[in-house]
Amino acid sequence: MNSLKPVLALLHGWGMNARVFDALAGLLADAFDVRPLDLPGHGGRPALGVNTLQAWADDLAAQLPDDAVLLGWSLGGQVAMRAALDHPRKVARLVLLASTPKFVADGGWTCGMAIPDLEAFGAALLAEPEATLLRFLSLQTRGMPGQKSLLQQLRQTVLAAAPAEAAALAAGLAILRDTDLRGELARLAQPTLVLHGALDTLTPAAAGAWLAETLPAAQHLELPRAAHAPHLSDAETVADAIRRFAHD
Repeated sequence: MNSLKPVLALLHGWGMNARVFDALAGLLADAFDVRPLDLPGHGGRPALGVNTLQAWADDLAAQLPDDAVLLGWSLGGQVAMRAALDHPRKVARLVLLASTPKFVADGGWTCGMAIPDLEAFGAALLAEPEATLLRFLSLQTRGMPGQKSLLQQLRQTVLAAAPAEAAALAAGLAILRDTDLRGELARLAQPTLVLHGALDTLTPAAAGAWLAETLPAAQHLELPRAAHAPHLSDAETVADAIRRFAHD
């Protein structure tokens, strides 16, 4: 029997898996048919033959019913934006959690990581994948209250499912390096909730503000004490915001 609740699909970020949404899914189960999803090559899923932003977005759309509410966190937000642009019938509403249209900084975009830093990250990943992934987790909680506890939650999430495949991790870094959605987002017509942590050092809060200003039908909530994982640090606030947004 089909659920009468709206479908809420949750897509995680680089190197993680769908278990990172366990707490948020529990808070929202009363209002939604919650479906945490794994990116290709993550959480025990095999990588695709071609691992690009387009391929991952098409793979995501194939798992969604029509008119789903779609949440994308970090890299998952870029995949979600691509899916919403290319498969508008699948996505009725979009939630962008600590995401960005362009992960790396350049002369015209200062809201991101320096390319040499990302390239060094990629080289370290090949040499020491486990240590590099743990370093990435620490960056997600840097500078925020309760960092030690949140970092432990993220580490437990990584260990709760099969490790991401090396090919998928490398593909994810390539997507983060190359993706620039800024020129297309003015035509993303779905109502969108932009949720961002003010203390986020990976995808700065200014990137969330840019999204909220640029998307045609956006709402914006910046959480003053959150960093890159608001769904863990501020789970109830995030859940309440999603519930209000999806039902207004």
